[in-house]
Amino acid sequence: MDPLKQLQILKKNVVDLVNEEELLDKLKRKKQLRVKLGVDPSRPDLHLGHAVVLFKLKQFQELGHRVVLIIGDFTAQIGDPSGRDSTRPMLSEEEVKKNAETYAQQVFKILDREKTELRFNSEWLGKMSFADVIKLASKYTVARMLERDDFAKRYKENVPISIAEFLYPLAQAQDSVAIEADVELGGTDQYFNLLVGRHIQQQLGQEPQIVMTMPIIEGTDGKMKMSKSYGNYIAFNDPPNEMFGKLMSIPDWLIVKYMRLLTNVSEEKIEEYERLMKEGKINPRDVKMKLAFEITKFFHGEDEAREAQEHFVKVFSKRELPEEMPTVHLDRDHVELVELLMKLNVAESKSEAKRLIQQGGVKVDGEKITDIHAKLTLETEKILKVGKRQFFKLVRRETD
Repeated sequence: MDPLKQLQILKKNVVDLVNEEELLDKLKRKKQLRVKLGVDPSRPDLHLGHAVVLFKLKQFQELGHRVVLIIGDFTAQIGDPSGRDSTRPMLSEEEVKKNAETYAQQVFKILDREKTELRFNSEWLGKMSFADVIKLASKYTVARMLERDDFAKRYKENVPISIAEFLYPLAQAQDSVAIEADVELGGTDQYFNLLVGRHIQQQLGQEPQIVMTMPIIEGTDGKMKMSKSYGNYIAFNDPPNEMFGKLMSIPDWLIVKYMRLLTNVSEEKIEEYERLMKEGKINPRDVKMKLAFEITKFFHGEDEAREAQEHFVKVFSKRELPEEMPTVHLDRDHVELVELLMKLNVAESKSEAKRLIQQGGVKVDGEKITDIHAKLTLETEKILKVGKRQFFKLVRRETD
């Protein structure tokens, strides 16, 4: 494709581009660019926040370029300090390895495996000697490092910053040197780290990479960025019904942003939806239904998406119970609700179970339970509803 046409496609939805002239020059000179994304397997699940960048990488692949996906199995043990107000706990090698395996499986739900080079940065970082680290560290100054917003804030507030955290952007830059990246992508929170990569490449005699950042999307709460830490995420591996239901729970103002960044719906159609919603000529719920269908279809296929939509309409729009739900047999007549929520794995701790109850997220036979000391009496079968999407049939186990 003509380089100018490629540039227009690649610029779409991008926040930072350093810089456009250099990218156009690379597109004119090189048949195939090496486009880098580094991911640290600090948690096992990828979510739609990661998908924003992955879809941009997919665009590069469709234009004939090579994606180099770097699994940060080495840097994950340091922990990316981006956006952190405290030092991130270091992960064990075993945790990193386990998470890395699941990452490698999940990214190919979006990326073309044949056009992706999968690398682990322990391949080169693990071989560096202490002398090599000192040499690399000499290429960047503390003053420049403290220009980064999160470091500057912590330094001003006397919050500890470890030397290891200063080394993280340098290690990420070394990744770019090792694979000779032409372009590096990331979220807007990665902007500083990506610029360090440009600087180190220049210092070591390489042509500097293009820096391209993508928007960070808010999670289902519409307040915080999507993150497993905040419990507001939609994971690649969420079952179809759960994925569809979570997407239907996002606030209306996020509909257009999600549609623009996470679907193939045309810009003209998105602008039409946006106009019709503003004019009150279409219910935002109907547009959200289309959004949820498109995203669920991408990850699970059209049939599963259709079933998930029908399930949602039946259960939530018509307030009917699902035809199928897990049956839970309990031995006792009186069951503590907090204990039950933990047993069903809908809460990881007692404090989380209590918070879920206090926030009105638990209903028994349609009645909201807010007493954290509540006990269920199972004289008859009961229906437990947790949140907006999880149902359980509670049955007393018969004894001889």
